[in-house]
Amino acid sequence: MITCGIDIGSTTIEVVLLDGQARLGAAMVRCGYAPADNAERLLRALLESSGLTRAHVGGIVATGLGRNYFRDADRVISEIACHTAGVRAVCPGVRTIIEIGGQDAKMISVDEEGRVRDFVMNDRCAAGTGRFVETVARSLNMDVEETAALGLDARQASAISSMCAVFAETEIIGLVHRGVPPGEVLRGVFDAVARRVIGMAGRIGVADPLVFTGGVARNAGIARALEVVTGHTIVVPEEPEYTGAHGAAILAAAAA
Repeated sequence: MITCGIDIGSTTIEVVLLDGQARLGAAMVRCGYAPADNAERLLRALLESSGLTRAHVGGIVATGLGRNYFRDADRVISEIACHTAGVRAVCPGVRTIIEIGGQDAKMISVDEEGRVRDFVMNDRCAAGTGRFVETVARSLNMDVEETAALGLDARQASAISSMCAVFAETEIIGLVHRGVPPGEVLRGVFDAVARRVIGMAGRIGVADPLVFTGGVARNAGIARALEVVTGHTIVVPEEPEYTGAHGAAILAAAAA
């Protein structure tokens, strides 16, 4: 049976089509204005490119921030459940998931049976999210994609003392004006993001295997900072931005 998962996040939309366990196609766009409409257009385009129509799809699950506004969904399911299902598809034994998106971050504890045991979320502060990294990149006049290599190559990290994104940005601008190398600033930012995210762990703790997912997981500098802060090896899926949508498609099959 063909199923579809749609993850409408704060900054991007991902759509995944599955035929059983096999992926038929995947696509992603920026949310832009009217995310639900953009998600419908993306779904139609992916179906067309796959030689399919809506009638071929046995179930659609929407997840993410905008899940309740996607009119064509058969079900809506939380991103906690969908990311867990998507990560388990590539790492069945996962025990801890870190997911960092455009405007929030989550830590999910998974039990031995693959069920969500507990989770914590930061969706009230930009620090520790992709938006913070984008803001820093703009301050340094570079693309987000350039930041990882530059930060990884830095010999040391500049200390970023503020855990508020607004004050941290001011602090970073001050470092730039003092002539601190951009790589050292970025390495300090990556460390600050990692500390902020791991600071959420609290009652749920961290256990191996530890999987880092979400669009920000493509930033190897933040992945490395998380390894240093946690003392654990970080596993990053091949396409971390699609785990939510992939999990939604898996749950669509389970619900059919």
